[in-house]
Amino acid sequence: MKTKVTELFNNIWQNYIDVTPSAEKIHQLLGSGSDLINDHVAYRTFNIKKVGIDKLAQHLIALGYTECGEYHFEAKKLYAKHFEHHDKTLPKVFISELLVDKFSPKVQEIIHSLVDSIDEAVIKDQSFLFSGKQWQLSFSDYQTLLSESEYAAWLAAWGYRANHFTVSINHLANFDHIEDVNTTLKSSGFALNSTGGEIKGDMAVKLEQSSTIADKVSVDFSDNTVEIPSCFYEFAKRYPVENGELYSGFVAASADKIFESTNAAA
Repeated sequence: MKTKVTELFNNIWQNYIDVTPSAEKIHQLLGSGSDLINDHVAYRTFNIKKVGIDKLAQHLIALGYTECGEYHFEAKKLYAKHFEHHDKTLPKVFISELLVDKFSPKVQEIIHSLVDSIDEAVIKDQSFLFSGKQWQLSFSDYQTLLSESEYAAWLAAWGYRANHFTVSINHLANFDHIEDVNTTLKSSGFALNSTGGEIKGDMAVKLEQSSTIADKVSVDFSDNTVEIPSCFYEFAKRYPVENGELYSGFVAASADKIFESTNAAA
């Protein structure tokens, strides 16, 4: 089973670095050539039954993952769940979905049109998790989505791929503190998401997080080719809870700011 999970995440990683050139450089920088442990991988989707959280999660559950927590982001109109494998060396998966009915009729129309165009057979295949954009999207529709939701615009432009991978600082050989990771990244020329501070969370909530600003990569829209934010790399330091094990959940207030790593204005 672990071999199948590892193979899946290798494919997801390859699909991710194809549009996130900085990630491989950071991987080498922090790992000094060694493999890094991924704390979690994040996905975005719409709360439409055809592609909702449960549809993405079915591929993980088939490989031994279980649902472990849920989160609400009212300002961004998002809902999320996270999933864990019984093998704690495997990454957690955080899946969020946009509450489509909370947006204008025009935005809803665009999103439903995109989702309607996906072949059901594609969704049922595990490769859906690294399949990218499943539809044609005009730049004008991208801009319409962007005017109401950075999240919606990103998902429409990039489709089904990891929005970010996350380095587990707890498992780094050369770093113990998130501050040192951030300093190393900045000194190597990588820009960090400073919304809400470079470090989101603290020891009190048992989780500290930071992230890069998403790379900018050219996307072929149906009517134009434009450079827009792609994916980013996150870094997480977890602290032990009362039983001595590391906290395994997520902090909504911190995750809310992490979402902004893909903002077009960043």
